[in-house]
Amino acid sequence: MALPEFSMRSLLEAGAHFGHQTHRWNPKMDRYIFGAR
Repeated sequence: MALPEFSMRSLLEAGAHFGHQTHRWNPKMDRYIFGAR
């Protein structure tokens, strides 16, 4: 079965959850955070 194709725009329009505000991140989780908007 092929994976569906999607874009960042379609995820945003669908109301996908992209995490929490950066100032609320726990410093101990730094090694698991791959990027910020």
